[in-house]
Amino acid sequence: MLPNSSASQTSSRGESTLNDMKLFTIEEANALLPSVRQLLRKLQRSRHRLGAYREEARQAADQADQGGGGIGGGLLYARLLTNFAAEMGQLEAMGVQLKDFDRGLVDFPSLREGRVVLLCWQLDEGDELEWWHDMDTGFAGRTPL
Repeated sequence: MLPNSSASQTSSRGESTLNDMKLFTIEEANALLPSVRQLLRKLQRSRHRLGAYREEARQAADQADQGGGGIGGGLLYARLLTNFAAEMGQLEAMGVQLKDFDRGLVDFPSLREGRVVLLCWQLDEGDELEWWHDMDTGFAGRTPL
């Protein structure tokens, strides 16, 4: 498979259902794991920092239709949100699918025996992919490579 391979499926009505999905070989996905690991750790830290604002953000949102409500440290919160979105954008730009923040669970779409499957990896696993599953089976359907 070529490094920049992509998949596109169409419905029976001709509508695109998977637009330009990046497909990875096992080697390509393994080569990205150090970058993905680092980015997942950054995302987990960012998400943890944002969690400190959860209640204040909820209260501000509840009061928004009444002229708003602020958040103490609102500029920092906005910066954290912006950084978090940028980090998510980096992962998305790689073509990696984040499935679970807490576990650092990600999938790499791949072609196996003529069909799109997902190469599966999470933060507490090694430096190479060891698992895959069909698109509709999820983590419970993981099978050794």
